[in-house]
Amino acid sequence: MLGRFLDGKKNSMKAYVLMTVTAGASPEIQEELRSWGPAGGILEVDAVAGSYDVVAVVEAADPREIGEIVMGKIQHLDGVLTTVTLFSIG
Repeated sequence: MLGRFLDGKKNSMKAYVLMTVTAGASPEIQEELRSWGPAGGILEVDAVAGSYDVVAVVEAADPREIGEIVMGKIQHLDGVLTTVTLFSIG
């Protein structure tokens, strides 16, 4: 079962969103995502080294809501080139 308790919310889901971003855009993207905070579905944001540039931990009630955050908001941020969403299963 994917649902569980996260940040005090029963039956919420967590996903990791891996992003590639344009050169130099990482600080602004991180700042924007952090400003959304838990109320906006963002639990954590970090810059990373490797194939991706930024990773965000997203929490929502169900996969559809996570999709709305990723496809409806994150993918529309200036500088975000690609996203990969990994749903937590345990």
